[in-house]
Amino acid sequence: MNFVCTTAIIGAALAMPGLAGATLPDDSLVPRDMVFIAQGASVMGLDKAAPPDSGKTLTAYDKRMKTPWSAEALNDESPAHMVMLDSYLIDKYEVANRDYSEFIRATGHPAPAYWDDPRLNHAEQPVVGVNWYEAKAYCEYRGKRLPTEAEWEKAARGPQANLYPWGKDFDPGKVNYGRNHEATLPVYAYPDGVSYYGVYNMAGNVFEWVSDWYDPRYYSRFETSVNPPGPAQPLWIGGTGTYVDRLTVGEKRVIRGGSWIAPEGTVRSTHRFWNHPLNNSYGVGLGFRCAKGASQELDRHIKDAYVSALIAMGREQFSAAEQAVLRGLTVDPKNVELLELRQLIERSIVKQ
Repeated sequence: MNFVCTTAIIGAALAMPGLAGATLPDDSLVPRDMVFIAQGASVMGLDKAAPPDSGKTLTAYDKRMKTPWSAEALNDESPAHMVMLDSYLIDKYEVANRDYSEFIRATGHPAPAYWDDPRLNHAEQPVVGVNWYEAKAYCEYRGKRLPTEAEWEKAARGPQANLYPWGKDFDPGKVNYGRNHEATLPVYAYPDGVSYYGVYNMAGNVFEWVSDWYDPRYYSRFETSVNPPGPAQPLWIGGTGTYVDRLTVGEKRVIRGGSWIAPEGTVRSTHRFWNHPLNNSYGVGLGFRCAKGASQELDRHIKDAYVSALIAMGREQFSAAEQAVLRGLTVDPKNVELLELRQLIERSIVKQ
């Protein structure tokens, strides 16, 4: 953190009455099964260079893969761009069968596809065979909603814009993909593969529905960088995302994250896939997780912790500053500004 900037903020904070004594609640406002992601900017998408022309004679299959509806031609991850998101909460885990079972019992909702498949119906495995409308209904039953595509990607990539939840480089030991296992794994599997924010299985296990309509050109004609909701209207395109039936037309919703049967390229955190919202049978590997907006109270608590720490630093009360930061980190343990401020406080204590 820039010292001049920090000094100016401390000076302004000292002039604000009441904040020096601000306190935070003892209990976290973040539900046990969710993580808090603070307001701020994040990178979405990936700039891809066009592949060089190999000069080889194209087979019929190669020509088909270069048609306007192919993944290569769509290049739907580009360009990389910044988005600004409000604070929000997202489920730490994919929705498990045990959770969906409660929903079925409480609402009388029909069981999803593969509910009786012994490979996929253990309580701790992610629910699969759920279409977009069913996923939406479940989230609303829980007082939540499906995440936007931008929220999903920020939760997966973290503040450093990682290409994978765990970092910049692919690691096959941190993800369930490519039929390396016989089925999905429990939603808490691969703890070494969690994202910066502590979200599990953002790569592999099951593809995840998000709220957005799919449009391969959406990034190139980006309409807003603040809380982007995705395209206002669906685009009728071909295929279900499997690259098998590309000529079928229909409206699509975005699915993210790859699955236990999908290849390595699909588990990159920028990778975008699509599926018809009524399709519930995508390769026995289609699930979801939920999200919701953060309360103003939660945002206020974290802001108060930050400003209180700055005030204490201005008075050279470094122990009090450290305590203020720790109160904020109790609510948001991955808050970048609070973590940077804690490092600055620790260096100040050493110099005393």
